[in-house]
Amino acid sequence: MKRLLCLVALLSAAAGVLADEPLRIGSKRFTESYILAQLMAQVAAPKLPTTPEVKQGLGNTAIVYEALRSGSIDIYPEYAGTIALEILKSPKPMELQAMNQALAPLGLGAAIPLGFNDGYALALRAADAKQLGIRTLSDLARHPELKLGLSNEFIGRADGWKGLAAHYGLRHAPTGLDHGLAYDAIAGKQVDVIDIYTTDAKIGHLGLTVLRDDKAYFPRYDALVLYRLDVPQRFPAAWAALQQLAGRIDEDAMIAMNAQAELQGVAFDAIARDFLAGTQGPAGAGARGFWAKLFAPDLWRLAWQHLGLVAASVVAAALVAIPLAVASFAHPRLRALLLGVTGLLQTVPSLALLAILISLLGAIGVVPALLALTLYALLPIMRNTVTGLAEVPKGLREAATALGMTARQRMRLVELPLALPTVIAGLRIATTIAIGTATIAAFIGAGGFGERIVTGLALNDSGLLLAGAIPAAALALLSEALFELAERAIHRRSGRTDSAHGR
Repeated sequence: MKRLLCLVALLSAAAGVLADEPLRIGSKRFTESYILAQLMAQVAAPKLPTTPEVKQGLGNTAIVYEALRSGSIDIYPEYAGTIALEILKSPKPMELQAMNQALAPLGLGAAIPLGFNDGYALALRAADAKQLGIRTLSDLARHPELKLGLSNEFIGRADGWKGLAAHYGLRHAPTGLDHGLAYDAIAGKQVDVIDIYTTDAKIGHLGLTVLRDDKAYFPRYDALVLYRLDVPQRFPAAWAALQQLAGRIDEDAMIAMNAQAELQGVAFDAIARDFLAGTQGPAGAGARGFWAKLFAPDLWRLAWQHLGLVAASVVAAALVAIPLAVASFAHPRLRALLLGVTGLLQTVPSLALLAILISLLGAIGVVPALLALTLYALLPIMRNTVTGLAEVPKGLREAATALGMTARQRMRLVELPLALPTVIAGLRIATTIAIGTATIAAFIGAGGFGERIVTGLALNDSGLLLAGAIPAAALALLSEALFELAERAIHRRSGRTDSAHGR
């Protein structure tokens, strides 16, 4: 009976934990997706026992969809055309019912059409359009001399550049650009044509001409909600509340919200709050200056996340690299092989490594970020450990052997202590690398100062970029100071030890 009661108590506790699990809402890395995620979170929040967890700026469709499929998030704003052509690989657009039939075997569903279409299009400067007589995509095909700057996702999408070029006979060789930087590039005449979302606020702000899709290549990209099928059962009240967003946002409202973020610098949560309250502040209302962005309420949360990623990855790397260096030191071929493998890992681009790890682990967030940072930290720690051991004088090794020490005792009592300053230098280098590289963790929802950098890139907001980069740089300087103190302490201790032995 006592065991049965214990089992019941454990099951009850587990049920309580599951009941308190937050609704996790994802977003892609562009303005509109950030705002829609905040709208969903604020509508659902009053109907949930815990505050929804918003994972912002998870990157392109492939990453955020993988996060949903693997259960790292529960729901995110998506577009009908993207689901049909990019996710389901359909050769043509699909109705919502057909879309749900195809999504059901994946454990997913699409619902709650929000009321607006945010389509893909190409745009160029109005003066150029007038001078060259370009009004349609067919007109653009007659001007292969124009320079195209297209987002990397659009270039790679099934419904993007490749299909568009074939459909219209476009012979241009596009340059890949971040979507947030494309508007500056076209305004600065660095490119002539960019891909845009039709609800982007900067289209009107810069006076761009949107080229008409005269051969109807692009489908409709009606905004809706893509979700895991268990969400309505796990969060019934919140799901019912989210239905209130159906048809509530028209294109003009979405453009106005995008403008608040991109042109006025208003925070995403404030934009969502104003929209739900039926109010919109005057131009500049809620805008934040640089110091407000730098010392925003999220500063300490991001600092702890960044510090946690760095500390955990460097410690994990040290626990792997130092024993491997010690074990392989007496075996030159093995040592060279291990150094070669760790060196090869350094050559893999960070975003590519994250994508590989997400695919292998089936998850986003802290785990793949930690694993990537740990792999990058292996080389400096292992190389410095090997270097430190190689610098131990041969005479000291022979003296230790003459005193009757075994190889293991000699390593532990003589060689490693003498190599310690060089090992510490390796940890110092690894920490500095990890602090810089940890900013990419935000691309997969692991937090840290990269959140501000990613958002700043999406908004082309240099102030927000600096608000993320400066604390990361300050953390790197702090780590350098701490390691400097540690190295001085080791040298002082070594000097006192030498004096005590009359040396």
